[in-house]
Amino acid sequence: MPSVDVAEPQAIFRDDQGMLAVALAGSWSADRAPRLETLIGEISGRMGQQGRARLDLSDVSRLDTLGAYVLNRLKSRQEREGGAIELVSSRPEHELLLREVKVHDEDEHAAHQHVGIVGLLANIGEAVIRFGRDMVGGAMFLGEVVVGSAAVVLGPRKFRGPSLVNQIELIAFNGAPIIMLISFLVGCIVSQQGIFQLQQFGATAFVVNLTGILVLRELSVLLTSIMIAGRSGSAFTAEIGSMKMREEIDALRVMGLDPIEVLVVPRILALVISLPILTFISSMAGLTGAGLVAWLYGGIGLDTFLARLQSVITWKHFAVGLIKAPFMAFVIGIIASIEGLAVKGSAESLGRQVTASVVKAIFMVIVVDGLFAIFFASIEF
Repeated sequence: MPSVDVAEPQAIFRDDQGMLAVALAGSWSADRAPRLETLIGEISGRMGQQGRARLDLSDVSRLDTLGAYVLNRLKSRQEREGGAIELVSSRPEHELLLREVKVHDEDEHAAHQHVGIVGLLANIGEAVIRFGRDMVGGAMFLGEVVVGSAAVVLGPRKFRGPSLVNQIELIAFNGAPIIMLISFLVGCIVSQQGIFQLQQFGATAFVVNLTGILVLRELSVLLTSIMIAGRSGSAFTAEIGSMKMREEIDALRVMGLDPIEVLVVPRILALVISLPILTFISSMAGLTGAGLVAWLYGGIGLDTFLARLQSVITWKHFAVGLIKAPFMAFVIGIIASIEGLAVKGSAESLGRQVTASVVKAIFMVIVVDGLFAIFFASIEF
């Protein structure tokens, strides 16, 4: 069994033409932490007199992540105070470890904060840069999804049918009750408020036009998409992010499997299939709520409500919501997958990406809905 180096860490100081030269030796590892802190404090104290130092690690017999961290922390702290420290070593493993162990100090963020118009412009510029990077990253990921989908189409054996069926069950079957309830309540509210306003003009019957067109064209698909973004989109991000944290995605690559084909494509396809179904269910629930309130508050019988609804609503109104649904589902799936794959190795990162996934997906769903509204209005559809 090889012997373990237990040499006490040392620091030998000398003056090299106005620069502090420090030769480090011994074992700079976690089991010598108190001694390391003492030596770091001594080096920092002598640095205050000369401002420049070179630390030679060539004689260090053992260096672990703690030793590299305290050295990088000393270097970062002295550089912020106007000093200069050079870490050198004749051993490549030392240089590699020092590069890998980074120091993240919260004080650095406070130092970059500016007050006034300069800080405002800097924040706007950073936001624009982040937005540009997100757009470029989204376009690249979209290309990967297209390639993965093409590979599945060309090689059907690669497609995982059970995964698709499982995701459809989770999205459509398990999500239908809450979407029906919310759509029913929103239909009731819209009908009630419409009746109260239209009664002033003796046009209570037009509440059928209002609720029918609004629910079928806008509310059903929008409510369903927002609910799916918050429910299934966040779940996708959390699932993929957890796999990323546990290095399961790297394991898939090592096994020769493409994570896009295995994880992303079935989820996006399940969303594209499920969202139109849920939109239809949402429309029916919303119209049911509107009809019930119209009967209770407006004195409009159900037979009258249905007859007027049939005369007012055309297939175009019904088709508009269903046409929007697959595009919104695709946007939700892309954003959820991107944020899931962006998770780092911490729980904080997972929470941050899940939050970003939901916010971005809801924002993009509303943007897509607005673009479709403009498009359908321009073609008078």
